[in-house]
Amino acid sequence: MIGVSKLYCGAVEASDPLRYGRMSKDLPSHLLQFSKDKKPVVVWNITQRCNLKCVHCYSRSEDKKYSNELSTDEGIQLLDDLAGFGSPVVLFSGGEPLIRPDILELIQHATVSGMRAVLSTNGTLIDEPMAAKLKDIGLSYVGISLDGLQKVHDSFRGVDGTFERVLRAINNCKAAGLKVGLRFTINKRNFQEIDGIFDLVDKLQIPRICFYHLVYAGRGADLMNEDLDHKQTRKVVDLIIDRTMALHGKGMAVEVLTVDNHADGPYIYLRLLKENPDRARQVLELLQMNEGNSSGRGIGCVSWDGTVHADQFWRHHSFGNIRNRPFSKIWTNPNDELLQKLKQKKNFVRGRCASCNWLDICGGNFRVRAEAALGDLWAPDPACYLTDEEIGLT
Repeated sequence: MIGVSKLYCGAVEASDPLRYGRMSKDLPSHLLQFSKDKKPVVVWNITQRCNLKCVHCYSRSEDKKYSNELSTDEGIQLLDDLAGFGSPVVLFSGGEPLIRPDILELIQHATVSGMRAVLSTNGTLIDEPMAAKLKDIGLSYVGISLDGLQKVHDSFRGVDGTFERVLRAINNCKAAGLKVGLRFTINKRNFQEIDGIFDLVDKLQIPRICFYHLVYAGRGADLMNEDLDHKQTRKVVDLIIDRTMALHGKGMAVEVLTVDNHADGPYIYLRLLKENPDRARQVLELLQMNEGNSSGRGIGCVSWDGTVHADQFWRHHSFGNIRNRPFSKIWTNPNDELLQKLKQKKNFVRGRCASCNWLDICGGNFRVRAEAALGDLWAPDPACYLTDEEIGLT
């Protein structure tokens, strides 16, 4: 996760994380990516069921009842273990998490246990009463998926009318005093919508937006050929930077992040090195604290059936199941070879990654994408758009 507004616009200074000692339990949410201990933020895919048909769904969700999902009691045990382990945030996702009848009870248990609870949703089920309930039980944030304006978003989501329902959900959250933001997955079908999405953020005064680079997992693997090429990616990242700066320039301090491609960090630094060398030096300090991709270390995932993964895109490999062993024990298992390698993946990446000047800052980028595209877990991430010159190979 790369904070464009934090880095480029100076919304966070290098001294800010240091003020809290850089321990996960002490850091406010906007500084968690700079934590020293990397206690895992845990994505809990609480259900596989979903009421939409998104073309890029990493969980291949459908609108049907799935068996073997964790019970309420098992979920409570999971949350208690995560709280005791020191996980600072649990992200309730799916499928569509609001389909689960016990979702409010589980969110409230997470917040009462001292963790921050956030929700990743398609927004279609957030009416006014639901927004008020989510606020009342202490939910910290609602991230609503929006992958374009009306025509593109409805096509992407496979159900007509979802765009208008997302707008209603945003307004309902704002009316309830609940922090809300957008989640946009970039691909060839929708990258030309980004300007319009920024206009929408400006018009509706939405305080946060995350732009996700495409990961080739689940139905997202079927879109591999629809990922942006490197030239298009650079243009998109530049556009995101420019539009973020324009919003901050007019006094709207929207938080803008890019996710799932840590080449964005060095790219922002290299651009700032030409435009604002003093800020570039501060950005380099923040990127060194960030340490790049954190799958299997600073982020983990628990699936609907209790299996534990390095992140939500790693469903083809499980480290264990919480029904047999607590997450805290699975996550710290010294005998799981892949888990241990992911925690030290800079020592195992190959090719241009191994010789890259930015390895300590990028962390080897997204291993699951390299595996999906090239059949080699430790090969260079094909989505890295930095040139050989920019990474120090020439």
